[in-house]
Amino acid sequence: MNPSIDPILHLKKTFSNISYAEKKLRNREFIKCEFIACDFAKSDLRDNDFEDCTFKNCNFSMALIEGAGFRNATFIGCKLLGVDFTRCNRFLFSFSFQDCYLDYCTFFGTKLRKTKFTGCSLKETDFTETDLTEAVFDACDLSGTKFSNTILEKADFRSANNFAIDPDRNKMKKAKFSALNLGGLLFKHQLEITNDG
Repeated sequence: MNPSIDPILHLKKTFSNISYAEKKLRNREFIKCEFIACDFAKSDLRDNDFEDCTFKNCNFSMALIEGAGFRNATFIGCKLLGVDFTRCNRFLFSFSFQDCYLDYCTFFGTKLRKTKFTGCSLKETDFTETDLTEAVFDACDLSGTKFSNTILEKADFRSANNFAIDPDRNKMKKAKFSALNLGGLLFKHQLEITNDG
């Protein structure tokens, strides 16, 4: 936020089918707002704050979110392809994602404790040095997702698939896995693991 100018406040408003694609949105504060089928593709959302907001079926692909604050932001059925979350405001940084496309995003070095990812595609997403303590990856596709020096303690991967996590390079105490997806922890040994008796 620009401290010299008071932000324009939007409280408990609903925004539907609005295109912000490739536009600049400046000095706005959204509290308890709902965005439905809005297009933020390649839009410039820098330094805006979104608190307790819900986004349904919105497109955030390649949006610029440097300095933007997201506190208790809920994304449902959204596309967030290639978004760099490392540039967000770290003081307003908490999310939940349901049925979202988060392919090619980066969360490098962020704190995502207890974050819930439900039914999401996280292909080639970078969680290097991210704190994912008690995070839940429920029915998520983690193809090519990068975990390195990541805190995964008590994280739940029981219904996740296509992940490759090296236990020697991540903190994984009490992380949860299914017997059916343990192969994702042994990929570096090039074992052939089958589920037949």
